[in-house]
Amino acid sequence: MGKPLVLAVLGPTATGKSALALALAERRGGEIVNCDSTAVFRGFDIGTDKVLPAEQRGIPHHLIDVADPIDDYTAAQFAHDAAEVIRAIHSRRRLPIVVGGTGFYFRALRRGLFPGPGGNAALRRRLETMAARRGVTFLHRLLRRVDPASAQRIQPRDLKRMVRALEVFFLTGRPLTDHFVDTVSPIAGTEMVAIGLRIPAEQTSARVARRVDQQFERGLLDEIRRLLANGVPETARPFGGLVYRQALAHLHGARDEPATRALIAQENRRYARRQLTWFRKEPDLQWIDGPGEAPTAVAAAIALLDRRLKEPVR
Repeated sequence: MGKPLVLAVLGPTATGKSALALALAERRGGEIVNCDSTAVFRGFDIGTDKVLPAEQRGIPHHLIDVADPIDDYTAAQFAHDAAEVIRAIHSRRRLPIVVGGTGFYFRALRRGLFPGPGGNAALRRRLETMAARRGVTFLHRLLRRVDPASAQRIQPRDLKRMVRALEVFFLTGRPLTDHFVDTVSPIAGTEMVAIGLRIPAEQTSARVARRVDQQFERGLLDEIRRLLANGVPETARPFGGLVYRQALAHLHGARDEPATRALIAQENRRYARRQLTWFRKEPDLQWIDGPGEAPTAVAAAIALLDRRLKEPVR
């Protein structure tokens, strides 16, 4: 008997990953496993473009709205939860389809994460004090010198992750990413088929701008006001993500709405380039030129999946 199959639909933002995943799930008996680091949080719906229940076509969606906004939901927690969901989907003789653009979450699932050294309170305080005095960008430059791979995936404003990556380096003498070699995947024993969607930069730009306009029209600002009114602090992790960070600044008067929309679109374009760079480094990723809702992309993905199903397990 062959290994149980896991399908992944990955790629930069606005490439139509959800549309392709839904099409594949319908045609091949699949269930969708979210792989977006903000969509795990309850209440953050519009800015993450969660597929509405009415648009899910009866296909089960997993690992959406599984964490409170103040929770520290990590890549390691995601990998553990996703592995459990995948095993349950396999037990129902259905196809797990992992969908999203958070490359680190996918890598944690596919390759595992090392447990790492325990936290060192004194070292963390020293690094946080350094950031407070010299700015978080100074800490990011330091990280870039000792662990370029982590610096590429960790944003300069993400103090918590920067501190952890530097902590691991100073405690072990090895970059965080070097430790991944020693890890074991939580879904070892499965066969992974990973599809990457890509579209030209100018198409990304147009699709991102259209999506940002739709997010505002659907009530993004009201969603943020509602979250704040319900007691979600501005320091909550999902507020630091794309869309929410800039929209929250707008509500504080940092810039007007047209400028905010333009800034969100610009940041999304930059993020799409970083995602593309990240996924290009993933081994055995099969690229399909999107967008994911295009019949040609759906046909190519189905052909790739069916061809792999017929191949002998290596």
